[in-house]
Amino acid sequence: MAAPSLLNWRRVSSFTGPVPRARHGHRAVAIRELMIIFGGGNEGIADELHVYNTATNQWFLPAVRGDIPPGCAAHGFVCDGTRILVFGGMVEYGRYSNELYELQASRWLWKKVKPHPPSSGLPPCPRLGHSFSLYGNKCYLFGGLANESEDSNNNVPRYLNDFYELELQHGSGVVGWSIPVTKGVVPSPRESHTAVIYCKKDSGSPKMYVFGGMCGARLDDLWQLDLETMSWSKPETKGTVPLPRSLHTASVIGNKMYIFGGWVPYKGENTETSPHDCEWRCTSSFSYLNLDTTEWTTLVSDSQEDKKNSRPRPRAGHCAVAIGTRLYFWSGRDGYKKALNSQVCCKDLWYLDTEKPPAPSQVQLIKATTNSFHVKWDEVSTVEGYLLQLSTDLPYQTASSDSSAAPNLQGVRMDPHRQGSNNIIPNSISDTVNSAKTEQTAMKETSVKNKPDFKALTDSNAILYPSLASNASNHNSCMVDMLRKNEGPHSSANVGVLSSCLDVRTVIPETSVSSTVSSTQIMVTQQTIKTESSSTNGAVVKDETSLTTFSTKSEVDEYALPATKISRVETHATATPFFKETSSNPVATMKGGERQWCDVGIFKNNTALVSQFYLLPKGKQSISKVGNADVPDYSLLKKQDLVPGTGYRFRVAAINGCGIGPFSKISEFKTCIPGFPGAPSAVRISKNVEGIHLSWEPPTSPSGNILEYSAYLAIRTSQIQDNPNQLVFMRIYCGLKTSCIVTAGQLANAHIDYTSRPAIVFRISAKNEKGYGPATQVRWLQGNNKKAPLN
Repeated sequence: MAAPSLLNWRRVSSFTGPVPRARHGHRAVAIRELMIIFGGGNEGIADELHVYNTATNQWFLPAVRGDIPPGCAAHGFVCDGTRILVFGGMVEYGRYSNELYELQASRWLWKKVKPHPPSSGLPPCPRLGHSFSLYGNKCYLFGGLANESEDSNNNVPRYLNDFYELELQHGSGVVGWSIPVTKGVVPSPRESHTAVIYCKKDSGSPKMYVFGGMCGARLDDLWQLDLETMSWSKPETKGTVPLPRSLHTASVIGNKMYIFGGWVPYKGENTETSPHDCEWRCTSSFSYLNLDTTEWTTLVSDSQEDKKNSRPRPRAGHCAVAIGTRLYFWSGRDGYKKALNSQVCCKDLWYLDTEKPPAPSQVQLIKATTNSFHVKWDEVSTVEGYLLQLSTDLPYQTASSDSSAAPNLQGVRMDPHRQGSNNIIPNSISDTVNSAKTEQTAMKETSVKNKPDFKALTDSNAILYPSLASNASNHNSCMVDMLRKNEGPHSSANVGVLSSCLDVRTVIPETSVSSTVSSTQIMVTQQTIKTESSSTNGAVVKDETSLTTFSTKSEVDEYALPATKISRVETHATATPFFKETSSNPVATMKGGERQWCDVGIFKNNTALVSQFYLLPKGKQSISKVGNADVPDYSLLKKQDLVPGTGYRFRVAAINGCGIGPFSKISEFKTCIPGFPGAPSAVRISKNVEGIHLSWEPPTSPSGNILEYSAYLAIRTSQIQDNPNQLVFMRIYCGLKTSCIVTAGQLANAHIDYTSRPAIVFRISAKNEKGYGPATQVRWLQGNNKKAPLN
């Protein structure tokens, strides 16, 4: 059960763009991070479509075209993928609609659709205040208010409780209306009610829940319709049922139906009046129904006053959408009297996090230097920041609070627990935000995978770096022989651009290429590039997204290298097994047997340049508590620099209005050892008469003369079948040229990696006087079929 103390409303105030005028009776749906609003009324019915981007806090008016519908209010509004359906509503006072429109939001194209009428019976009559709910390929229409008079100026209301099913065609268009035969007692006629559809995970049939509404008096009854058996019932509920209401909103997140606002009875001092005679007022009460247990929980009661303006004021006829686990509320009408001449429309936008955010993906490496890491993790929707922590086996001192050691903070931090606040305060140890803007978040879909042992040589690295064979097992030696049998330079002309997807990452070899095994380090950088040959015409063009590899030099500022892209870029994140992963609760030989975690900082975005971390205060095992978000004042803490050739463990947690969520799984990376060459960059793949042409650019940080390059191909073996995360590589090229031909025969033996999207995996590394440096790994995406790669 959620506790009211976890409620932490946020009012959005720092938005940009054309804000729609205040209104009520409008509707909203969500497409990913977009809140799309249509219709409503206030001094006339609105006919424009407004969009609010919750990720960028920007309002905009899309340039719609096609069969643009007239403005309407109290209409049906549902979203199926990227298409939106609008049904009915009031188009002017006393005149209602039963027309159906479809909006293809990917093109902002409106289209009027004409569904077939039911095989028996009439199609839905014009109405407003109905519910219109989507499940699968069907919309379900229930109730509403019709006008019995043919004269729109003479409104004769008729409350409805009819029920229709609208079958949709896939992608676009509709089939037609039908009138399902239902069992059980049908709910009483009503309008301005809510209806949601919910299906238990892995069990049960979908059910539609109808709550409240108006039929001369407000209602507080709950009805359930089983959509498989078409049986109506009134479920028994526990807890305190919300007051009778209409013009409220109902939103489903997880297994909970959240009810907010609406018109509720207000009797004042006269408690003997009937519901038909009493006054009505707007409310800001907030409750939810657990749809698995049918138990009501009150989060904000009608009697709770809000003297600090810390939550939305009372309202009705507003809109609400769920994006992730966050609820957004916008506009609606306010006032304690029903009289239309005294209503006031709200123009404010609020959101509320309903639960703590999930754990982010593991921290992924974009680039490492001798004393820094550029890391990222997958974005978590609707969060306010991320807490990044690290741990190391190196001894470091705990520190007492010392204001003289205040760090030079350049990143941002959002205070997740200041009531009604969206403040940003300085807080990280690196210019994360500026670097992300400069690179446009260079590795937008970077990922790391594979699990090397940082304390011993792994099979895959013995294969990738043949000169280590003397220190490997007999199995490794056999695989090295496979590499040597396939050595030799290849060259051929480039005859055109291959329609391909490349996923590029950087791998630091576990050891220097010598006869002795030294310190271990494996690091991965990844990016997916999706190309379409029809749109490139054989030309290679740059895109704003950068491919970043890393050098082994110590210049921290030079962490982003240029990359070549094909036009039409689609980034894609996959988990790749080239770093050490441990459990989220590792057992470490630290103080008291518990690993000590130190804060790197709280970051607004999902990327960070890490060169220092904050030392633990005396007696602390961890700086930030998970749960109540006991975040320290970092300006009072001392910092410690990262050290070359050292392993560090990372974990990250997301923060929203409910607090700090669970931490990710742990990733482990090692800072570089000076002197080795950087990784090759700007990898290209193009079709060739012999197979494919693989080319690359030299490392930007060669640290001396490049003596040779080696290219490797992941091949099919029984070892991979037993352990898909352990790739086996065959060397396909060794030489000074920065390109090679991969023949059709070699590709026929390629392993198709299905750990994310199907891909063939290459690695390319450079060697200088000191040895081989990190390898760039490329995943050439193959689509979803299992055909040969050149088909």
